[in-house]
Amino acid sequence: MSLTFCNVHFSQQPEKVAYISNTLMKNLKLSGKKNIHLRFGNDVVPASIKSINKTGSHLYLSSGIRNTINVPKSGGVYLRNLQENEFQIGPLIGILSDGPTNSPTQPFSSRTGFIKQLLKEGSKKAYIFAFSPKDVNWQQETVRGHFLTESGTFTRKTVPLPDVVYNRLPSRKEETSTSINQLRERFGRRKIPFFNWSFFNKSDIYKLIENDNSVNRYVPESHMNPTTEVLNDMLERHQFVYYKPSGGSLGKGIYRMTYLPKRGYFARYRKSKENVLLRFNNFKSLMRMLNTKHGRTLNGYVIQQGIRLIEIDNCPIDFRFHMHKNGSNQWVVVGIGAKKAGRGSVTTHLKNGGSLMTPEQALSRSFGTRSDEVLKQAKHVAISLAEAIEFHHPHLLGEIGFDLGIDQDEKIWMFEANAKPGRTIFNHPSLKNEGKASIEHILEHCLYLSKFRRRTNQ
Repeated sequence: MSLTFCNVHFSQQPEKVAYISNTLMKNLKLSGKKNIHLRFGNDVVPASIKSINKTGSHLYLSSGIRNTINVPKSGGVYLRNLQENEFQIGPLIGILSDGPTNSPTQPFSSRTGFIKQLLKEGSKKAYIFAFSPKDVNWQQETVRGHFLTESGTFTRKTVPLPDVVYNRLPSRKEETSTSINQLRERFGRRKIPFFNWSFFNKSDIYKLIENDNSVNRYVPESHMNPTTEVLNDMLERHQFVYYKPSGGSLGKGIYRMTYLPKRGYFARYRKSKENVLLRFNNFKSLMRMLNTKHGRTLNGYVIQQGIRLIEIDNCPIDFRFHMHKNGSNQWVVVGIGAKKAGRGSVTTHLKNGGSLMTPEQALSRSFGTRSDEVLKQAKHVAISLAEAIEFHHPHLLGEIGFDLGIDQDEKIWMFEANAKPGRTIFNHPSLKNEGKASIEHILEHCLYLSKFRRRTNQ
């Protein structure tokens, strides 16, 4: 199976004719042949071929071909030889997201800027569009997608089902709906690669790797739906714990609870835009508060051992590791942001008053000349964790965001794994290049999954 990069142009000929430059004819080994089949997505059209005397790799598609298989635009793309006389143009990449409005300029709400970046970079080597679940016509097996024009505005075009789907649906709740489950299954039945399948649930990720001896030592002691006895035992053994919703994100609903034998029990959490600290004389009083807020069973919560992290100005530091699969299907660390907790905050989330710095800035304050070695080890652990989660996970993964901590003894801990990590770390001036690299890795992995790989990766 060969792969060639070529420039696609359009002609007004109504017949189904493909005009192919001499160079491209030679690369595709088409000398002497008169007919081929052209595939775009799942659509196929028979076409006669004619050679033209033009330097470089060029393919001119008549309007008869273009309109039959809905090729959306001209430009540089790949041509993949599937079998002797069948060639596929592409890849056709779909970015799945959604937005609450019908805005022509912000169709995907706050994610529109990120999606525009993907479409702008991806259009240099693929047909790439964004779409929402309602844009798919399963009867006709087409999608009415949002393409980006050269001027940076959106235009709607109908194309076949994509060769690969990158899932950035924003809502945990909607993602568990019957309609979205059906959508994923329909892509699966058509053998269209679909990554990332869904948001992670904290307890599910802990369970995935709790018996994996290669990585389970990096996860603090954690219990799903803890009983009162378990919570009390954890506080007595560890002195402080984190109590967090299994399906939560952005630090919402998290409590940091501390037990100091001579001073009592303390609960710290975020309420509206303020950090709250409460003190209780005994464990029963603490439990009464939790039961009042969350019910007597405390279902849907995870309790996790607290770790004494490295600090700057008495504020804990943790690290967001943004991981990607690359064009060779290998996990790599693309960006790392060090997050310093705000004063009195339960978490290091920026929305809760945290601040962002580079890992080098944070680690040099704690480990001095050893900071490079500590960072190298943390990268190694992050890759091992990504590989382990992928091994045990039933669906395709291509991107993970880890929240990792490092304690004073240089031990590395995993607190969170996110299937659809936020991109705020790339707003830091020193991480702009990493943000661009993240976009490139997403696109390269789409090429890999759709089998439109560079020859070096085959």
